[in-house]
Amino acid sequence: MKIIYELCDICGTCVAVCPVDAITVSEFKVEIDNDICTDCLNCLKVCPAKAIEEGE
Repeated sequence: MKIIYELCDICGTCVAVCPVDAITVSEFKVEIDNDICTDCLNCLKVCPAKAIEEGE
């Protein structure tokens, strides 16, 4: 999964739905650890800013 940083408002909604804790949020950005991510697409589905897309 990939974050589109221009669209991301760092709300953290994606973090709450990740079943494998592959997403971390800091004060300045959200990151997805693609080594852990299972591509379940939960984060993509819930992102209110549409800031997540498939790919690395």
